[in-house]
Amino acid sequence: MDQTFIPGMELSRRFYYEAVLPVVQAHLGDMPHTAARIGTGSEVLGFDTARSADHEWGPRLQLFLHPHDARQHAHNLVAVLSDELPKSFLGYPTNFVATGNEHVRSMEFTTGPVFHRVDVTSLDVWFTGNVGFDPRSGITTLDWLATPVQTLAEVTAGAVFHDGLGELAAARSRLAWYPDQVWRYVLACQWQRVSQEEAFVGRCGEVGDELGSAIVAARLVRDLMRLCLLMHRRYPPYSKWLGSAFARLACADTITPAFTAALAATTWHDRETHLATAYSTVARLHNQLGLTEPVDPSTRPYHDRPFQVLHAERFSQALIATITDPGLRALPLTGAIDQFADNTDLLDQRAHTRATTAALTALDT
Repeated sequence: MDQTFIPGMELSRRFYYEAVLPVVQAHLGDMPHTAARIGTGSEVLGFDTARSADHEWGPRLQLFLHPHDARQHAHNLVAVLSDELPKSFLGYPTNFVATGNEHVRSMEFTTGPVFHRVDVTSLDVWFTGNVGFDPRSGITTLDWLATPVQTLAEVTAGAVFHDGLGELAAARSRLAWYPDQVWRYVLACQWQRVSQEEAFVGRCGEVGDELGSAIVAARLVRDLMRLCLLMHRRYPPYSKWLGSAFARLACADTITPAFTAALAATTWHDRETHLATAYSTVARLHNQLGLTEPVDPSTRPYHDRPFQVLHAERFSQALIATITDPGLRALPLTGAIDQFADNTDLLDQRAHTRATTAALTALDT
């Protein structure tokens, strides 16, 4: 498809106003609806490029109706849109065909009715299926901890084009960021992750395992990047977009050179030196938040071993000490679902993430 790339959010916005809305008004009249582009897709997070157009990208959006209206009209409206939407919009096909994966579709021109990606549903069905709970009914600690940050990012990013139901904007606002107590707990658990491996960069290198040392360093850089995003109240996206999201932070210019040098280092001594710089920089960011009493940001030996570490558990302990919610204070330092699990097939299943988190934390489902 040889044409000037249009960012997906702009494409979907124009598609709604110029192509979808006239059809909806013609067939539903003044029936209230909400239109948005949220959920999965690189364009929702603002990271799409022309490459994104090869799958699950294009003129698409969600159209929400009241539950009783959705039950009565959704099926019909999907069929009407299939017949009446233009075959293309701004040069892009409105028809989507299945790829090798039955759940993944890509744009393809057609001369018949279009298999469009205007998802007509109700907010209760969409939230339950995509998030695992309906935030309009309240959000529990389990809801927060069992929901992958990628999902929270997808629901709170994107755009609402029209909120005729008057509910989606408020629901997204509720999910915009963790409550203070949950945030402190999640931050504490992220610092705990760093503490668990920071000594292994040197230990692997000491026995001649530079490859193992490099792998540990890369894991630590990833955890520190996620930590920085959490400290800046940004939901860390999954690995494909983690670096892109981190680069948008105000602290990125300061910390990136140390991360890059640590990853490029060929000896564990150099790797450790650059990581020490990164540790102290991130530690100072923690102190700037003012969530705890200041914690010494300098590195030090790992007990009686000659490895320079931050002893990141000090920051974890400082944060836990500020949590006044007894339920959160009693939880294990495992954190939210994607702080202790990173298998995509697990994280994509809401029932599984909730069951796994509930089993680990003993929180009620």
